[in-house]
Amino acid sequence: MSIQRYGTPTKPGALPFSKAAGADGWLFVSGQVPRDADGEIVTGNITVQARVTLDNLKKVLESAGYSLNDVVRVTVYLDDTRDFAGFNKVYAQYFSAEHAPARVCVQARMMSDLRVEVDCIAYKKD
Repeated sequence: MSIQRYGTPTKPGALPFSKAAGADGWLFVSGQVPRDADGEIVTGNITVQARVTLDNLKKVLESAGYSLNDVVRVTVYLDDTRDFAGFNKVYAQYFSAEHAPARVCVQARMMSDLRVEVDCIAYKKD
């Protein structure tokens, strides 16, 4: 078994970790937050932050050769549980009922102006 690592962040203070690590068809994606291409936090309401976060998750999956349809489990961390309905409306645009992964959603105290963080586990046969 070999382990592949994808996307080491370059922002100071973020190391050491990989955006994703895979082995034997499994891909474990680190928590994605609403950061733009320059690494800056995208502020805004939950729908704005959810969209950027899920776009980032999708990019990490695709960089490793996976898609949202390969995701089997998602963990969602919300700073405020009252944001769940708004988050879920955006989430439903990324994951169809046909390919809905198992999901956990928990309240977590976020750093800075973050309202959401999402990680996932994906699987694809070699």
